[in-house]
Amino acid sequence: MFTYFKKWNTLRNQLLVVYLIVMFTVLFIVSTITYILVEDLLQDNAEEQIKQTVLESSGRYDSLFEQLNMVTKQIITNEDVQEVLLKESQGKMTSFNGRQSLINTTNLIQANADGIYSFEIYNNEYQRIIPIDSTLLLDRIDPRWIIRANEEGGRLIWLGVDPLDQNYFLVGRQINLINKNFSHGGYIMTQVNRNYFQLNPNQQEDETNEFTILVDSQNEEIVSNYHGEDLAKILKTDSEIIIINQQEYMIVKETSDLTGWTMYILSPVNQLTAGISTVQSGIAIAGIIGLVIFFICSLFLSTFITKPITRLTKTMRKAGEGVLAHNPVVNSTNEINELNQTYNQLAAETNYLVQMVYEKEIIKNRTELKALQAQIHPHFLFNTLDALYWSLDEREEEDLANVVLAMSELFRYTITKENQDEWVTIKEELEHIDRYMKIMRMRFGDRLNWEKDVDFDWLYVRMPKLMIQPLVENAILHGAGNVTGHCHITVKVEKVQDADRLKITVTDNGPGMSKEKVSEVKELMEGNIRQHKHHGLALQNVQKRLKLFYEMETNGDINILSEEGKGTKVSFEIPV
Repeated sequence: MFTYFKKWNTLRNQLLVVYLIVMFTVLFIVSTITYILVEDLLQDNAEEQIKQTVLESSGRYDSLFEQLNMVTKQIITNEDVQEVLLKESQGKMTSFNGRQSLINTTNLIQANADGIYSFEIYNNEYQRIIPIDSTLLLDRIDPRWIIRANEEGGRLIWLGVDPLDQNYFLVGRQINLINKNFSHGGYIMTQVNRNYFQLNPNQQEDETNEFTILVDSQNEEIVSNYHGEDLAKILKTDSEIIIINQQEYMIVKETSDLTGWTMYILSPVNQLTAGISTVQSGIAIAGIIGLVIFFICSLFLSTFITKPITRLTKTMRKAGEGVLAHNPVVNSTNEINELNQTYNQLAAETNYLVQMVYEKEIIKNRTELKALQAQIHPHFLFNTLDALYWSLDEREEEDLANVVLAMSELFRYTITKENQDEWVTIKEELEHIDRYMKIMRMRFGDRLNWEKDVDFDWLYVRMPKLMIQPLVENAILHGAGNVTGHCHITVKVEKVQDADRLKITVTDNGPGMSKEKVSEVKELMEGNIRQHKHHGLALQNVQKRLKLFYEMETNGDINILSEEGKGTKVSFEIPV
């Protein structure tokens, strides 16, 4: 351990450590102070902007309320309205035609006003004049609002949500008779659409998570984009910061002198200080620049000392590419020269051992492949000649000639180019199976049928030669050879779901196997028990060749599904 630290106890490293400690200390102190000051500054500026926004929004709603004031004032000062209410105060009932005329007058004014749904006019006895019905004002609103209207002496007052329809607000005022010394003549009540007080587009945006709430003097909500359950908590708090859904919000509120309404704006604290990330980036960039300068200076001063070690380190890194390169011998200190010589000796010995192991592994794999192919060829030849033997007494010379021609093509496929090309396309392998089935039908006749199910996209995928045919051969010998009826064999090539592999399946409708028999066949395939003559040879060879050809690209296991009386299904997978 002492030797290890002594190796790194150089002047270059001592200077570098001191520079880094000083640099990090200065950066930490400066960045902390800067961060705190800038965060406070950004938060103060954001709070001022929010206050300005609240003032502007509150002023907007004052303007909307003033518009309602002007429209209702236009109604109550209308000559027709004044004349009708004057007669009503004198005990003269307004005729139906008079009321209808009054409705036309109010409708004309309403058509030129925004947000107003309807006008209701009552006389000083609380009886409704328009609309034309017998509704009393006391049945329409709470009596306290009538008292409030009388106290205000003709000024427009806010009545809140219409109790008959939540989609409207109510505003009202007392009507004074101009020609009767402004004495009390009745009341006007106006239904205002709720969307008349809707938030402006900037306040409706949810991307900033900013909430806007407008309430009247009774803390009844007028408009809001906040839909939480703790609205009362927000309205009662006196703190500037409130936590909602585990997030801090800054509250800024403004109460209007004109309407008595209060506007609340809740802004996430983390968004108010979002600009601090720019400061953080600036501090980080400044720190990186400082560190680069220190590193360059240190490197410049220690280049001559560290150059041999750097060259050796680069050489050793190349070992990750598979080759241990020799490092050139340079004149330096004794320790560095000894380290360089030790590495060169180790590299030479390691390269030699790697080369030896690699060549032995290649020879072993090639030998195993040739041995497996040597097993397949005589086995295949035996079964093919056996099929020819069974057809000698039943076929004519022309048929026999076709069979012999097919056999020659079979043997040409299995023997030629054996050393040059061990890979074929799935299409070539299926054509080979076609020729093989033609010969097998000489033995089994029309009761042997087969079909292939493969998509055109997979016909030209390459695979090792003679991987499917041994399974078909196995299905015929142990399937068709053991049933008296028709034997049907299917070869299916399909894409494995969610994997870049193909699944090749050979299915027959033979007698099938019991679970014990399937287990025995699997043991034969793995070579765990001694095989009987030809039993298990085809499956064992295919499985071994899968593992040798594809190594880690596939598990190399052949899957067998069989049930007595229902046939057998043998499958394996190859990468596309």
